[in-house]
Amino acid sequence: MTALVASDYLKDITRDTHARTLELLDGLSSDQLMGPRLPIVNPLLWEIGHVAWFSEYFIIRRLDGTPPTWPEGDVVYDSIAIPHGIRWDLPLLSHNEALDYIDRVEENNLARLDSDIANEDDSFIYQFAVFHNDMHNEAYTYSRRTLGYPKPNFAAIKDNAANPDGAGPLPGDEDIPGGEFVLGSEREAPFIFDNEKWAHKVFVTPFSIAKAPVTNAEFAAFIADDGYNRRDLWHDVGWDWLQQEGSEHPVYWIPDGPGKWLFRDFDQTVDLAPHHPVNHVNWYEASAYCNWAKRRLPTELEWEVAASGEAAADGTLLSTRRDYPWGNDKPTPRHANMDARSVGCVDVGDFAAGDSAFGCRQMIGNIWEWTSSDFNPFPGFSPDPYKEYSEPVFNTRKVLKGGAWATRSRMVNNRHRNFFTPERRDVFAGFRTCARDY
Repeated sequence: MTALVASDYLKDITRDTHARTLELLDGLSSDQLMGPRLPIVNPLLWEIGHVAWFSEYFIIRRLDGTPPTWPEGDVVYDSIAIPHGIRWDLPLLSHNEALDYIDRVEENNLARLDSDIANEDDSFIYQFAVFHNDMHNEAYTYSRRTLGYPKPNFAAIKDNAANPDGAGPLPGDEDIPGGEFVLGSEREAPFIFDNEKWAHKVFVTPFSIAKAPVTNAEFAAFIADDGYNRRDLWHDVGWDWLQQEGSEHPVYWIPDGPGKWLFRDFDQTVDLAPHHPVNHVNWYEASAYCNWAKRRLPTELEWEVAASGEAAADGTLLSTRRDYPWGNDKPTPRHANMDARSVGCVDVGDFAAGDSAFGCRQMIGNIWEWTSSDFNPFPGFSPDPYKEYSEPVFNTRKVLKGGAWATRSRMVNNRHRNFFTPERRDVFAGFRTCARDY
């Protein structure tokens, strides 16, 4: 059962995600909104229409039986029915027509929330529609970087909360005790994505995990040691990807003399920040680094235990778990680099207030973190109304945890499971490592 929430809250987050979309479109020409045909991005003009169509379809059309605002939308904006490669060729709404369309859908969705407390159906689907929009807004953000467009001008920049007192690296490991742990979401959780169903007990053996994600400086040492050319460090499929890609460094790194690197940050070239987490690396690159460093990626279970668990006085793992690394209070600008307040990464030593009980930092915020785990269903899984969210891609993705600087903090907690195919480098993803026990 979805917890009932106030209609005013649903209205606020609906307006907020819509405003973020408009910020991400601001300053882009009609040609930029179409962009080049690339396998890892959608035309933004298609994508914004899709998000509005999705919201209207699942809220007004399915719940109320109301006709669509734009009848042709079903054959243009249904992402399940429309292959990626033809989205540039569809009869899309023009720039101004698309802006009018998303405004009208928002107005209609807001107008039907006429009670103080939303019912169960509305409480779930409005939040899901907002989170779906939030995910696309994050995709718009990394697409702008992929395409070399200017940095978005986010209003949240005014609240930049990076903590210079905690800046710099954060080396070392934390020892995590073993024991029984509950993975997944309980039925009374405020909001549950279908792939979190359901809570189940698992056993974790003791392990050691890095306090912070791998930094640019640490990854540069891997490159300097010829890491991209050593066959022994790469999985077979990763080596095949590397040969096809022809890469010798992360996608946005630019060589600048022996041992020196620049970084393409949207449409600007800047010095590579040594203590920022390495970002825009895929699962294959993360795994190769781990082999070089004689480390390994954490499993999804280990990541969650390090983020959520607590130790008893005798050092054993308690049965309780935290919603967030720092406790059960919702994120604030003190806890994590999220909501695009910094429009980029910060040093891995920032945000000490967000440490887990075991002393692991930035387990939420800054970058998504690859795990070694395949994205599989938990025991008791069942799909939600949007059946295509998780089920069709089980066993084809890797699990990422934590949330990045552009991720909306309202959407993410320790239980959240993100998932991408292992070759993706455009997403805001890095990794932390565990000590090997062999």
